[in-house]
Amino acid sequence: MMIPYGRQEITNEDIEEVKKVLKSDFLTQGPIVTKFEKSVANYCNASYGVAMNSATSALHIACLALGLSSGDWLWTSPNTFVASANCGLYCGANIDFVDINPKTYNMSVDELAKKLEIAKKNNKLPKIVIPVHFAGQPCDMKAIHDLSLNYNFKIIEDASHAIGASYNKIKIGSCCYSDITVFSFHPVKIITTGEGGMALTNDKKIAERLRQLSAHGITRDKSSMSIRPINEIWNYQQTQLGFNYRLNEIQAALGLSQMKRLDKYVSRRHEIAKYYDSQFSDLPLVTPWQLPQAFSSYHLYPICIKENINQNLQKQIYDILHKNGIAANLHYIPVHRHPYFESLGFKEGDFKESEKFHKKVISLPMFPLLKDSECKKVVKVIKKIFKKYESQ
Repeated sequence: MMIPYGRQEITNEDIEEVKKVLKSDFLTQGPIVTKFEKSVANYCNASYGVAMNSATSALHIACLALGLSSGDWLWTSPNTFVASANCGLYCGANIDFVDINPKTYNMSVDELAKKLEIAKKNNKLPKIVIPVHFAGQPCDMKAIHDLSLNYNFKIIEDASHAIGASYNKIKIGSCCYSDITVFSFHPVKIITTGEGGMALTNDKKIAERLRQLSAHGITRDKSSMSIRPINEIWNYQQTQLGFNYRLNEIQAALGLSQMKRLDKYVSRRHEIAKYYDSQFSDLPLVTPWQLPQAFSSYHLYPICIKENINQNLQKQIYDILHKNGIAANLHYIPVHRHPYFESLGFKEGDFKESEKFHKKVISLPMFPLLKDSECKKVVKVIKKIFKKYESQ
């Protein structure tokens, strides 16, 4: 049986909580979604949480809630899944990228500062910047926030990898240094709702916009409704163009149950990372460096082959791992190198650090149910590969 790079845990308690919903009066638009939203918001010390059917939906709605529209600019990292950029395109905005820091693999603050200075001169400053907490390690959010004050852009944290992580001992999701934070609850993430996501904010008006946009643009608030004839019944109105991005009660019940084990999951991921670190210290590999003020959720464990080593070694390691029943993965193909984005004018060489990273990275299995024996198998296979390589 293949060892996956990521996998969910579903316990009997999870199943029982889902069964309760299935036997209840509400499968959607009931009380459990609200409880789940409050659970996540309270954990992160945020004021409001709005659950949605995916992190992609949450990113889209977050952009709309902050007023992103045609002619605006959105900047994000090239080292991410395409959703971090697509959300801006959905709004008709222009997309650009900020290259990564070669140590953290997150958005480089220095590159961001340089790009902002140039953009100001060209009158092309971004309306929104989306830093991505790659692999669960937080970006240097205070530095990015400081730049936002100088250049007047909004911040959406793409924390799809990072629930349970902290920055300056403050939970990611607190929105201390951002306007909105978005989490993902896909099965390979830290906790799961099957598919699902959530947007957190401390701004009541933003929260209200998020909630209305994710539910068809409909309001039931009498004070927000337009006046209609007194003899007609109007108990809801669509006041703007919205979407059906809601999370259902079944998914929320699973997520609410999983929240009880969130810290346990992150702790186990740290145990696995510590073991990998110790075993790979003598190999020509770079293991994930950690920002001193950050605490990672270790959604991923990416190893990088050191430079000036055989260019074909990445593919060889990937293929050998798969042949040995270890489903290693690659995170990420830089967004700007996808054919669709190349059709927008991006090309190879635009963001060199992200491209270099893509050509030497491999994500190893990392999830709470990963057994010690499976960790040892991963290490054994990799050590064998390098032993063979050094003997050549």
